[in-house]
Amino acid sequence: MNRLLTAATCLATLGATGVVAQSVAPSKDIAAVVASPTRAPANRARDRYRHPAETLAFFGVKPTQTVVEFLPAGGWYTEILAPLVKGRGRYVALVPTAQADRTRTVFAEKAAAYGAVQVATIDFKTGASTIPAGSADMLLTFRNVHNLLMQDDPAVAGRVFKAFYAALKPGGVLGVVDHRLPEDMDTAREKTSGYIKRSTVVRLAQAAGFKLAGESRINANPKDTHDHPEGVWTLPPSYRLKDVDRAKYAAIGESDRFTIKFVKGR
Repeated sequence: MNRLLTAATCLATLGATGVVAQSVAPSKDIAAVVASPTRAPANRARDRYRHPAETLAFFGVKPTQTVVEFLPAGGWYTEILAPLVKGRGRYVALVPTAQADRTRTVFAEKAAAYGAVQVATIDFKTGASTIPAGSADMLLTFRNVHNLLMQDDPAVAGRVFKAFYAALKPGGVLGVVDHRLPEDMDTAREKTSGYIKRSTVVRLAQAAGFKLAGESRINANPKDTHDHPEGVWTLPPSYRLKDVDRAKYAAIGESDRFTIKFVKGR
């Protein structure tokens, strides 16, 4: 699909609701770290689906900032973010207490590339975090909000979003990328499929105090039908069905995703 046409369509659609759809050119710093040969080849292969340079530019990430990444998991984005702010800003991984030691071990193994990084913890039961209030410029979460909605406790997501708000400085940015569940599909699928509605994320963020600042279609995928046998994990890179219809799912690519920017009021 023609990207200029897509961008124009997006602007027309979102403009009617007062939401700004933005396209921001990546800075030289972001472009350089995304293009770095030190990144794992398997990770770089996902760039065509995840558009890291454009995504980080849209959120407004800068090398001098304190950037918090919630649930970095395998570190796909950590491999970009930590080197980006190394020596100029600060990278913080925010994880549940049970994951803290393992995360520290992984970071220690990559100290040469990552520099001095910090691991902070959050308690899903209370929302308490070890990040000092008002200390972060940017808090990013990539394909993780659906995990909060799949918890047995339905209040977890709300508590975590309030912790996000507390961690950020006034004017700080919350950037969210996740698997899009179309608004006309059954909301109950958010508990099982890995897909979630844009409206759910907006509701959680606004309830925590955030203001909706903008959206981007950079990670949208019109080939995704959102109705796969094993949810989002049917698609690459998971391929939960293994060789069953693998070519079909490979042709779809990674999931359709929304990319939303929120701001903490000053």
